[in-house]
Amino acid sequence: MPSPLRMKRINDRFKEVLSLVFLTKMEDPRLADVSVTDVKVDRELDYANIYVSALGGAERSREVIEALNHARGFLKYELANEIDLRVMPKLRFFWDPTPERADRIDTLLAQIRGDASMNERGDDQSKNDYQGAVDDNA
Repeated sequence: MPSPLRMKRINDRFKEVLSLVFLTKMEDPRLADVSVTDVKVDRELDYANIYVSALGGAERSREVIEALNHARGFLKYELANEIDLRVMPKLRFFWDPTPERADRIDTLLAQIRGDASMNERGDDQSKNDYQGAVDDNA
C-alpha cells in the first residue's frame, strides 16, 4: 500500500492530467467547461473517484456524468500514458455541488452585507432625526 504522501501525489497527478485532457483533447460538447474539483484514489489503487463540476450548475450534472462515463476508456488511456502505475484504477465520476454551494453562500453574504449597510444608514438617519427633535425641543 502506498504511503499517505504517495497517495496525495497520485491524487494530485490524476487531477492535473485530467484537467489538461479536458482543456486540450476532449471534443465532446457536453464536456465544455468541465473542471475537476477533486480526485480520490483508494489505497489499493482499485478505484479513482473523480469529482467534477461545470458551468451551468447542477442542471448539467446528468449529461456531464453520462459523457464522462462514455469517455472513460479514453480518459483511462490518457492517464496511463502520463502516470506510471502498475495497474490503472477504474474511473468513477461524481458531480461536486461545492461550487454551487459556494456561490450561494457568497450571494447570501453579499445580501447580509447589503442589509447591514442599509441598517447603518438607517441608524444614522434615525440619530439625525433624534438629534433634530432634541434640538427643536430645547
